[in-house]
Amino acid sequence: MVQAEQTLQEVLEAFDFGAPVVGAIRYGCGHINDTFVVHTQPEDRCCRRFILQRMSSAAFKHPDQLMENIIGVTEFLGREIEKHHGDRSREAMEVIRPKNGADYYTDSQGGAWRLYPFVEGTVCHQAADSPELFAASGRAFGRFQQLLRDYPADTLYETIPNFHNTEDRLVKLKAAVEADKLGRVKDCQPEIDFVLAREADCSVALNAQREGRLPLRVTHNDTKLNNVLMDDKTGEGMCIIDLDTVMPGLVLYDFGDSIRFGANHCAEDETDLSKVNLDVELFATYTAAFLEGVDGSLTNEEIAYLPWGAKLMTLECGIRFLTDYLVGDEYFHIARERHNLDRCRTQFKLVADMETHWSELERIVKQYLK
Repeated sequence: MVQAEQTLQEVLEAFDFGAPVVGAIRYGCGHINDTFVVHTQPEDRCCRRFILQRMSSAAFKHPDQLMENIIGVTEFLGREIEKHHGDRSREAMEVIRPKNGADYYTDSQGGAWRLYPFVEGTVCHQAADSPELFAASGRAFGRFQQLLRDYPADTLYETIPNFHNTEDRLVKLKAAVEADKLGRVKDCQPEIDFVLAREADCSVALNAQREGRLPLRVTHNDTKLNNVLMDDKTGEGMCIIDLDTVMPGLVLYDFGDSIRFGANHCAEDETDLSKVNLDVELFATYTAAFLEGVDGSLTNEEIAYLPWGAKLMTLECGIRFLTDYLVGDEYFHIARERHNLDRCRTQFKLVADMETHWSELERIVKQYLK
């Protein structure tokens, strides 16, 4: 696909910004979509900003389905926030349609673009530098669940099919091992054995869902800290962003991915595995904050399964890194040889540490059962 800048002017003319556009520059740290911040200058007030994105055609094959999900969820969130006397303009994303009234704009080269208001007075953190910041993200993601508790999750499209289907991830790993097209299996037999020893674990959550013990909910599916806009004065989470992966799922997916990302003190590709450990106190801090945000809208079964969310999301992520290493590093960008294997080993060490502390994790969530 052509560089986004080549059609940028065409796209800017497709939207009504309510004031003259005085500039548009690339923005943020994302690696999937092309993101620009657009500056406008109204006559009677200071500069107003917008976020303009070209959606990745590689990651998202059906932008119509993607935007139908996002518009449905953001409009629902906005109504719920107003019911609770919140500030809809700061606490929920809003899709601004192009002049033609469509859900998004398709440029002359086939690129799909969308526009949001810029949420002023907020900051986006790349890492949880304090327990308080981690807790603030937990309350925000918990409230996201609470506000969407009545949204019909089964009406959402799967923007990335089988994204958190751990059984399917296991099938793909086995196929990569069987093919061994690059002769890399010999480099990672201990990691392969680690997964195979936990094959039954891959079905734990899915079996509970199939048996009706875990309900389908609207899930964000990428609950890293940098997907929460924090108020720059209070430090509290204001708005959940990056809704591309909003899909039907299990609440333990969102909880678990946050724990995987934030309840440890190492980089995702740390090579010194002695530094890779679960911080049980951070697990407890996040659990308390998340359930505070959820405000009683989860079932006892869902709460009891939260430790499984942490373990399964970490195991699944390791499986994905290992599979990508075996097939030739086709999905995740690498900065060095065996980078994905290092990432895989970090995730599996974290899984093993979770298993060591399993009784403590269960004790922490047990106190919140109704």
